[in-house]
Amino acid sequence: MKFTFDRDAMIKEISITQEIISNKSPISILSNILLIAENNTLTIKASDASVNFITKLPVDIQEEGTTTIYCDKFMSILSASPAGEIEFDQKDITVTIKPSAKKIKFQLKSMASDKFPEIASTDGVQFFEVPSKEFKEMISQTIFAVSEDSNRYFMTGVYFEKKEDKLLMVATDGRRLSYAEKEIAQNINDFTPAIIPTKVLNSVLKNAPDEGNIFVAVVDKLIFVKFGNYEYSSLLLDGQFPNYSRVIPESQSSSFQVDKKDLEAALKRMTIMIDKKVSRVIFKLQSGVLTLISPESDLGTADEEIPCQYDGSDITMALNYIYIEEPIKVIPTERITFEFTESMKAITLRPEPESDYFHIIMPMNLD
Repeated sequence: MKFTFDRDAMIKEISITQEIISNKSPISILSNILLIAENNTLTIKASDASVNFITKLPVDIQEEGTTTIYCDKFMSILSASPAGEIEFDQKDITVTIKPSAKKIKFQLKSMASDKFPEIASTDGVQFFEVPSKEFKEMISQTIFAVSEDSNRYFMTGVYFEKKEDKLLMVATDGRRLSYAEKEIAQNINDFTPAIIPTKVLNSVLKNAPDEGNIFVAVVDKLIFVKFGNYEYSSLLLDGQFPNYSRVIPESQSSSFQVDKKDLEAALKRMTIMIDKKVSRVIFKLQSGVLTLISPESDLGTADEEIPCQYDGSDITMALNYIYIEEPIKVIPTERITFEFTESMKAITLRPEPESDYFHIIMPMNLD
């Protein structure tokens, strides 16, 4: 097996494979990438046994072949090599990697490709198209709200559903919920609702372009995603996702609006004094003014007033500042609306003007 490739082009592809690989042991086949050189194309495959990634790269092949190599070490070699053409030459189990620009030679041991896990084929799979920008927006508005509790594994992914002409994504950890919908399913056949692992969604969010379409298929217990020369497949999470519609308030009688930058800056200052084990910040709401207060601790306290659009009765509520900080990072509007009924009932964060996503937070005890 022998071919030459452009160093920078290869680094781009290998950096994505590193997002997929979770086993970092050099003796595990799951720490390796599978390389298939044929027809002047190098196919690169990576897997963690649940999430798979395939990409193709044009190369100049002198001798076709197949092998696997340790991904992290290969990336280190590429990063240390000068820009330009690099030669990849395999003899038996030894791979020689030689940049053409300098007299450098690396030798890396390979492992037999027959030990690499089988990756599900997309032959016969019926994909549907969705606009890439809208699909990425749905991911970005929900993915941070998944649970980190492995005992509730069915809540560690993002719920994906088609409802009439809409695609929905929902995530929750039991104390908050993020919901996004897009009316982009008019020509999409019904599919079984799915719980998608965050690893594959994070990689799609990071690497998919804003322009063009993404191809998606939900088949049995798998999801497939394709765009450009990239192809992902992933096992779906088993389990019954919570009935999210019960958490969404039908109506809320009160609301206030704040400038996003004011709130972000004030929260950042409050976190200097907030006990990170508790993560609680007090919202004291009065006509025209929102006061943020860090509860008193052994180290001290802090408070800050910011202007807000509100003319109702005074109310005080305690919220997890992380549950506010994370959604407002991905809300692009200059102003944000908080909707509520009373201090201990669900609070809804929305962009202003209202859009096709929102975030629900359950308050904390004031004590």
